[in-house]
Amino acid sequence: MGVKLKKYKGKWYLFIDYIGKRKAKCLGTDRKLAESIKRQVEAKLVLGGLGVFGTEEEKLPTFGVYADSWMKDYARVECKTSTADGYEGVLRQYLLPRFANNRLDEITRDRIKSMINELVAKDLSRNTIRNALCVIRGMINQAIEGGLLASNPASRLGRFTRTAKSAEKKGVSLTTEEVQTFLDSASEICPEYYPLFLTALRAGLRRGELVALQMGDLNFGKDENDLNRYIFVQHNYVHREHTSTKSKKARRVDMSKDLRKTLVELRDKRLLEAFMRGMNDISDALVFPSPDGKILDR
Repeated sequence: MGVKLKKYKGKWYLFIDYIGKRKAKCLGTDRKLAESIKRQVEAKLVLGGLGVFGTEEEKLPTFGVYADSWMKDYARVECKTSTADGYEGVLRQYLLPRFANNRLDEITRDRIKSMINELVAKDLSRNTIRNALCVIRGMINQAIEGGLLASNPASRLGRFTRTAKSAEKKGVSLTTEEVQTFLDSASEICPEYYPLFLTALRAGLRRGELVALQMGDLNFGKDENDLNRYIFVQHNYVHREHTSTKSKKARRVDMSKDLRKTLVELRDKRLLEAFMRGMNDISDALVFPSPDGKILDR
């Protein structure tokens, strides 16, 4: 028999373990009230568990049912569309085929370890397996917060993924000579995109960050010798959605003299075009728009 109080994200939870039955309940933020309820439950258990579990054993939802509600009420609300889509893909491909029809309390640590071993045996990368762990761990944490479970069997299992293969190298950096050859060719063949390619090479922005870059994100400093020249990366465009950067944090990227010169020329050209249309503020304008003035296809 056991009755425990645990605090999680500012709320108190009561966990009861009695003759093979388990129950968890959220008691709110008042510690004194939670401790009072704990004493009452302990007294009832001493008398034989009268009324603690109700007339029938409360059934937990299956993993599949809970996954649907988790995606709808948490992932699709709290996360970016691209992140939620990734979670949905992990559920569909790796988790639901194994656990969909099991109650949440039937998903044990040993079963999750078995899943890891199966995925390793299929020669999946370590990152792929860790993504699957991340999703199931996040779901169960939400179940704990909702008072459905007492502990997370998916916690601290990362070490079991060490035998998985590392992700293959996806790209090789250009040499200095290759960069110059590429820029010279771009300047000759497609000069309208030269500033974009130069920014990609010198600033290392992601594709979505490049196409979402706005004129107001460019800080040129007083002159080319002013070290306070940078690109303020705060926008992104992924899955046809304007959003924040991948880390959800803005960052500053230094601007080289060469890049500053090219972007200043581009800014002046855009200012003149805007002035001819009766506009004098281009801070919200895209730095690299499509020919029709909209977001550029990545």
